[in-house]
Amino acid sequence: MEKIQIPLVDQYDRHLNYLRISITDRCNLQCMYCMPQEGLPKLKHEEILTYEEILRLARIAIKLGVRKIRLTGGDPFMRKGVFDFLPRLIALSGLEDVSLTTNGICLRENLEKLRSFGIKRLNVSLDTLQREKYKNITGYDGFEAVWEGIELAVKLGFHPVKVNVVVIKGLNDNEIFDFARLSFRYPFHVRFIEYMAVGVTDSDMPLHHIPSSQIKEQLEGLGELIPIPKSAYGGPAERFKFRDAPGEIGIISPVTNHFCHMCNRLRLTASGGLRPCLLFDREEDLRGPLRNGASDSDLAAIFLKAASKKPHEHDSVSEQTTPFSGQMSSIGG
Repeated sequence: MEKIQIPLVDQYDRHLNYLRISITDRCNLQCMYCMPQEGLPKLKHEEILTYEEILRLARIAIKLGVRKIRLTGGDPFMRKGVFDFLPRLIALSGLEDVSLTTNGICLRENLEKLRSFGIKRLNVSLDTLQREKYKNITGYDGFEAVWEGIELAVKLGFHPVKVNVVVIKGLNDNEIFDFARLSFRYPFHVRFIEYMAVGVTDSDMPLHHIPSSQIKEQLEGLGELIPIPKSAYGGPAERFKFRDAPGEIGIISPVTNHFCHMCNRLRLTASGGLRPCLLFDREEDLRGPLRNGASDSDLAAIFLKAASKKPHEHDSVSEQTTPFSGQMSSIGG
């Protein structure tokens, strides 16, 4: 491999050491805030990066300073061959952290494999603790499978196990206390995330976010929120814990208090687009050059170009702004 040493530092001196890779746009759920009710056309097989292509791009990204990779989808478990790919990714020299985001439907039966590969960190999306509401939100009666997977992950020693809750007004905001109480019983990292109106259509059910300030105000009703300092791979969450609780609480505010000044990530879509910002409608094509004989240096230059185009900040997304044209299910969130 050609020697590449230029670090991924953008024009605002942000060191981009975190790459999120969507390996598939397939998902076994149809969450109301992620996918239009009428569904979406799926990428064709030839439009999706092969595992060999992903590994090559990951090696280049690592040479440029990426130290953390998170696999997303769709749902990563939906792609055939993922359990052959994972150990190869984890073995890449210079990579310090590999984690996974999943909806949890297929988690329980795959935890032993993940543990054997050395995966320790998991993010699981779960927006309600009520079975019928779960079916309503996701279109699938799978709450028990997800919950059993989360509990087993803790028993098997995965840490942290982050439970991601997208808080939506009138839908699940009455469960904020219930989710927060989990941190008293389990070592979960419960993360409340402001809903972002991205990738939706006019035919969708209107959804509204709850400001993080209101979420925090509700949480304070359970007791004193003790701040926790950020860690190397802690992400953008404002972190707290309740006294004597084994778990912790995180609040992520992409709408009312976005964290662009500290954003350290790039996103590789399943179709080979490199996005400098989730909410910025621009991406650099990597699939075309990859398949047309580009050298590692050529591909590295595309990474550097994407880094140079990373905006200082995005416009806050709310009901009053125009959503970006991409779909969360194909970008990886």
